[in-house]
Amino acid sequence: MKLSEDYRTRPIRFLELWEIDEWRLKVYGITYTEDVLDQTLVDAARQVTSERLRESALQTNHYAVGFVGIHQGKTGNFVFVDWWADENELHHHVYVSPSEDPSMLEYMTPSGLTACAWDLFLIGHERDAWVNHVLKQSEAPSLEDYLSDKLNDNV
Repeated sequence: MKLSEDYRTRPIRFLELWEIDEWRLKVYGITYTEDVLDQTLVDAARQVTSERLRESALQTNHYAVGFVGIHQGKTGNFVFVDWWADENELHHHVYVSPSEDPSMLEYMTPSGLTACAWDLFLIGHERDAWVNHVLKQSEAPSLEDYLSDKLNDNV
């Protein structure tokens, strides 16, 4: 089976820490090319993140920390909003928009769509950071160390 395109690395970069209400979320950008993320997409990602936290996170025993991935892909955009709850559970919510209209993010989690290969790399890093700084440190877990553990890579 021949794939339609040869593999090419994509940069995954920590952008900033968002503080939304009591939440602190690491925000990452992933791009198909070396281009900077479209600001319209970043703004839309922040909006859906705020909405999702207000709608869903109140129903969980959470730590008010997590991460957001903003992936400007080849044919569309993906945004995922993740937070840690109940000691070791990751809550994951996915949105998609067309390349030509990045502000039109549509909630896709009920469809079963989870992540692409690059998104999973970032999620894997965040899982390891949570295990190392929180779960393995049961006597003195450090949310600050978790938030300071940031990924910057080309994969």
